[in-house]
Amino acid sequence: MSCSTANTSIKNKDNLQEVKETIKYLALGDSYTIGESVCETCRFPVQLKQKLDSSNLNKNVSLEIIAKTGWTTTDLLKAIEAKKPPSNYDLVTLLIGVNNQYQNKDFKLYEKEFAELVTKATIFAKGDRKNVIVLSIPDYAYTPYGDKSGKFKTITTELAKYNAFAKKYCQQREIRYINITDITKEGLKNPKLTATDGLHPSEITYSKFVDRIAPIALQVIK
Repeated sequence: MSCSTANTSIKNKDNLQEVKETIKYLALGDSYTIGESVCETCRFPVQLKQKLDSSNLNKNVSLEIIAKTGWTTTDLLKAIEAKKPPSNYDLVTLLIGVNNQYQNKDFKLYEKEFAELVTKATIFAKGDRKNVIVLSIPDYAYTPYGDKSGKFKTITTELAKYNAFAKKYCQQREIRYINITDITKEGLKNPKLTATDGLHPSEITYSKFVDRIAPIALQVIK
């Protein structure tokens, strides 16, 4: 897989220090990407960056995040248009859709805008779909908030529909898709998987996400 060569590995005149190649990583999403209610180093893109940095590939990862709590697919598209990311990223992750469901947006809107976001993610990833990783939407029904909402069945059923569409869309186009939803479905059994707000994933949950994402991300950036 081709990678950025802006900082190609070289040695100094004393052959003592090696300059690592820089890998550019762009994370697109909402609260699950920005890490609502957890520390900045706890969010999954940062944990993933750290894991990739510590791999034996002798490369450094630079991270850019375009994400905000509450964003729908529409909000993310607007933010991308405003930000105008370059098309030179070696890795792009996309995790979006929970707020479409939460805000009762028309499912057809998600179908349309998810496709647009995958297309944009591919463009940002040097035009190579193999550099893109799409993540399934966590199921917040399995949190104290979701459990007490009185909408447990509705939430989990609707999110399953979103994820089924995204998975099929990605598989049909040979885009990498990683299921992380099942991890969040352990939230009511294990309170440590939920952040202090009773709704979002905890640092521990994000580390479990990264355990699944990292092996695939390493394949992308090699």
